[in-house]
Amino acid sequence: MLPILDRYLIRKFLGTFFFILAIVMAISVVFDVSERIDDFLESNATFWEIITVYYGNFVLYYGNLFSHLLIFITVIIFTSKLAQQSELISILAGGVSFNRLLRPYFISATILVIIALLLNHFVLPMSNKARIDFHVEHLWNSFKIRENNLHREIEPGVIAFAESINLEYNTAYRFSIEKWEDGKISEKIITDRAIFNPEDSSWTLRYVTHRKFFEDGEESLRREISLDTLIPVVPKDFGERPEIAATLGYNELNEYIEKEKLKGSDQVVFFEIEKHQRTSYPLATYILTLIGVSIASRKARGGIGLHIAMGFVIILIYIFVMKVSTVAATNAGVNPLISVWIPNIVFLILAILLYSKAQK
Repeated sequence: MLPILDRYLIRKFLGTFFFILAIVMAISVVFDVSERIDDFLESNATFWEIITVYYGNFVLYYGNLFSHLLIFITVIIFTSKLAQQSELISILAGGVSFNRLLRPYFISATILVIIALLLNHFVLPMSNKARIDFHVEHLWNSFKIRENNLHREIEPGVIAFAESINLEYNTAYRFSIEKWEDGKISEKIITDRAIFNPEDSSWTLRYVTHRKFFEDGEESLRREISLDTLIPVVPKDFGERPEIAATLGYNELNEYIEKEKLKGSDQVVFFEIEKHQRTSYPLATYILTLIGVSIASRKARGGIGLHIAMGFVIILIYIFVMKVSTVAATNAGVNPLISVWIPNIVFLILAILLYSKAQK
């Protein structure tokens, strides 16, 4: 049985957190409804589907996504209130050490971390699939691949290139396939236009140039106006919505990353970031909890307002560092594992410094 002090602080922690979470999610839903009301009216989604499928999963996803930041605000608010009412001073003066005071905070944080980890790795992928399926069916326009000069390794040593893809017409422009053996190109097929036939998964190539390269340096050249062939790739393989990462379970995500690496996909980094964030975000709760207690436990002349302002400044800095590190992974080639954990490492150092100066 936990001591009275622990039960009191845990009740304060969890009660304040879920109250703030409910308020933030209610406000988020109101803003989202006002933004999407026209889309809902134009879609064929029923009111029940909008409430249960869309907003049920909307609250689950965004509530969990920002939970570690809301936990930080929670700690700031209720700890600052305890400090302003001199309750913390009484507790510390009564012989309770600051380290002992942290115990109920970290018990509460652990409960929320476990919930977040279970949601991230097991529950949310299914929830996100339902939410994104709703988007695809009722809200999103048809998916378009806007990138140019795309390439995929469709088989070991076989690489497909496309200057551009039009999914609406299942057509790849300036399409080519290269076959490589022992580091040398052995065959290349170039076509002005390749049309995918969904009925039998075949491709129709228009204005084809077929070149073969031999070991003696000779090559053969053949041209055809039209050629029907089977190629183990479909147009959508050249581009996926990044949101699909959120619909994959842990094992599925690992398998998908390995498959995309074999294809030479430049989208791999987004999926690796998603994989690592599922663990790094919940564990940031411990760091932000320590920062929150260290800041708010000291009675300040500015009161709760000053502590909340400091909390929001720290959150903004955390989000900024998180965004910069993510961009470093996607655009500068930084390892996704390192980039995802950089914000936690930076703020762990800050947490230790603030803890050393906290009111003991």
